[in-house]
Amino acid sequence: MVLELDQRVHRHSSRIGTAAAFAAVRPRRRIVGRAAALCLPFGASCPILPGETGSAMLGLTKVRSMGPVADAVERAGGNVARVFRHADLPLQLIDQPDQLIPLRDQLCLVEHAAREIGDPALSARLSLDCGIAGLGLYGQRVLSAARLDAAISWANVLISSLLQSSTHLQLTVRGGVAKWSYVVTDACTVGRQKNEILALGYMLDLGRQFMGRSWAPTRGVVSGPMLQARTTLEMTLGADLSLDAVAGLCFPAPQLATPNPARSACPNDGCADNGPIADDFLACVEHLIQLKLLENRPSIDWISHRLGLSRRSFQRRLSERGTTFDAVMRTTLERRAEALLANADRSISQIAYDLGYGDPAHFARAFLAWKGMSPRAWRQGLRRGVSARAVLH
Repeated sequence: MVLELDQRVHRHSSRIGTAAAFAAVRPRRRIVGRAAALCLPFGASCPILPGETGSAMLGLTKVRSMGPVADAVERAGGNVARVFRHADLPLQLIDQPDQLIPLRDQLCLVEHAAREIGDPALSARLSLDCGIAGLGLYGQRVLSAARLDAAISWANVLISSLLQSSTHLQLTVRGGVAKWSYVVTDACTVGRQKNEILALGYMLDLGRQFMGRSWAPTRGVVSGPMLQARTTLEMTLGADLSLDAVAGLCFPAPQLATPNPARSACPNDGCADNGPIADDFLACVEHLIQLKLLENRPSIDWISHRLGLSRRSFQRRLSERGTTFDAVMRTTLERRAEALLANADRSISQIAYDLGYGDPAHFARAFLAWKGMSPRAWRQGLRRGVSARAVLH
């Protein structure tokens, strides 16, 4: 049984094109473990080569998907800086909820945070504390649905556009039982079970938004050979847990028709979005550059290492796409400069240092080469509401 999406999903499809929309909402049959399930196709992931052999998928996720991890570590007396250092992530991410990071970095950060404070149920606490409403526009859209089935449909369709790539949410109904499954296709294994528990917390919170805070599914499922601290996790989540090939929640199918008791308005007047998360190879390189810029200017060796490539293989991959690392760096710096200049609260000197320039004059010369005008003139044009072309003339 495949549940129909509500009319807002169809309006969403009109903005991304007929063919793309059809692909986004048409169910297809996929084999997961031993069972065939109906699922929805999602956005692509970044293909990378670890070293010189094999292949993997690099997924991307927004920082907000981790929930209040820094606050949780601090409250428990842990060292937040050490957690981020062990995960090789800049501490500045705390203030960047919409920054995209590799999904494997999220998995590692949650794992290190749980070890730091000795809390095996940390991932469950993070998602339950944050709640589906804490997931930004993604959560707002899901909570604007009229019924639970429509909310799950929104969650399935929009996750790769608004929150996280390399991820499949799928709903299957058989024999009166609904299973809402969560599958991550990124090849990283560190922290995978904790990531699934993190996801279950958000999924449980959505169910409770419709059916009350005491609602519990028939069972929750996580993957892996064993489940440590089962009792603590079950008490935290308020649900029985079991092991299987695919993580998810199982509950009576009639509950899918539960109406939304506190339906919120759909954001952005018709739910217009910013488009899908770009996660082709070059986009992944740009996201990694932006991530490292929170701390300092990244080197080619740092980027290639994060992609699991040797320096030579990385350069070859860029060459195959008609570009170089320096060219991608320039493009990323230019786009980031435009975004930062649109924020009137940051001085041009601060922006220069944010982008890794040694002094504002160096940044001004680079920006003049990109845009044919100074950063100050660009910002003034934005304030007056005129185009860059008008500023030039």
